[in-house]
Amino acid sequence: MRWHFRQPGWVRLFPSVFVVGLATLGPLGRLKAPGTWGSLAGCAWYAAACGPAGWFGAWLVIAAGLYVALVFCGEAEIRLGRTDPGEVILDEFVSMPIVLAAFPDHLNKPHAWVIFVLGFLLFRFFDILKPIGIARLQRFHGGLGVLLDDVAAALVACAVLQVIVRFTPLIAWVGSVTG
Repeated sequence: MRWHFRQPGWVRLFPSVFVVGLATLGPLGRLKAPGTWGSLAGCAWYAAACGPAGWFGAWLVIAAGLYVALVFCGEAEIRLGRTDPGEVILDEFVSMPIVLAAFPDHLNKPHAWVIFVLGFLLFRFFDILKPIGIARLQRFHGGLGVLLDDVAAALVACAVLQVIVRFTPLIAWVGSVTG
């Protein structure tokens, strides 16, 4: 059975330049390694909008972003005439904050940069390699296929980062070095 998200009609009202521009985050999608740039922009988005909104507010912003990405990435696929085009990076942008949102008690401390760096690296690792069944999520049609593999990569990266933070002395060591 092929799951499919039916594109809402309202998204067709937007001109292609807007739809594709949003899905590619403007010029970032045309840079070399666009997924990496989209993920870095997602870290900045988390720091600027999600983190300051508090735990609940961050998850509301993330949920809204996931919906916007689902709709606009799917529409960009249609308008570009290609499946999961590499320049479409809104999916990385909205998925990266999932990794960071699970650490609200760490992100206002001096070692927050370690969480950001490790979260970013783990997300890129799982997004690029797509192990443990993540690649199969790209079989979904439209925006679901574009978005789900990134959400899964973010959830796995978050779980691994949780293990690193909770069960290794890394954060305590970084705190002692930077503190």
